[in-house]
This record gives sequence, C-alpha cells and structure tokens, in this order.
Amino acid sequence: MGCRISRSLLDAIRQESAIVAPEEACGLLFGTTAQIDGWTPARNVAEQPERRFEIDPATLFAALRAERTGGAALIGYWHSHPSGDPTPSRTDGAMAQPDGKLWLILGSEFRLWQAGKAGLHGRFEEVPIEID
Repeated sequence: MGCRISRSLLDAIRQESAIVAPEEACGLLFGTTAQIDGWTPARNVAEQPERRFEIDPATLFAALRAERTGGAALIGYWHSHPSGDPTPSRTDGAMAQPDGKLWLILGSEFRLWQAGKAGLHGRFEEVPIEID
C-alpha cells in the first residue's frame, strides 16, 4: 500500500529544505498513512545540524497536545539530506522508534519510509509514494 502527497505540499517542503541548506531541515507530517495532507517545519536542534537532525521538542510536544484535543494526526517526520541521498542513514535508523511513523527524506529526489522492526538498518521499509 502506498501513500499520496500533493505536489504543492511536497514543493513547500522542498523550498523549506533549500532555505535551511547546507543544514538538515526537519519537521512534522500530518494526515493518515495513506495521505499526507499537512506539514510543519521545526527548528533543527541537533549539535551538528549539517550532519544530522533533531526536531525541536517544543514543536513536537505542541503537535502531540493538539492531536490529543482533536487536531491533525501526527503521522511522521520529514528531513533533508543535503548530501542528496534520500535513503535513511545509520543515524536515522538508530534514532527511529519502531512505531510505524512515516519518514519523508528529501535529497536530490525524495523517498518515503516507514519505521518498524525490520528493513534497512533494521528499521525502515520503503513506502511507494504517489504525487497528486
């Protein structure tokens, strides 16, 4: 089963990634595992933001609080790889929880992954993505 995303949403995330480069940009994804219909940027609070990402906890906690009170469902995360490779790194694998969340990674192209207990780095399975 795949997941859909609108071209305008994907373009907006790409724009945000370009603004932040050469650091890794990051943020949150909202919708369902079948349809990404929202996103938000987050500050990258990693000690070496040019090599890894860490989503600002304040942004994450605000999204989780909003979800609990009827807001948009947090379905995953997005981040950029300024190196151009949209494949999860070993660091991504070590950071990811096996919680089924989606990971959209942007490089010279983009790919969508789902965090679980198997796959690349013992954590990621690729998810087909369709652009509306």
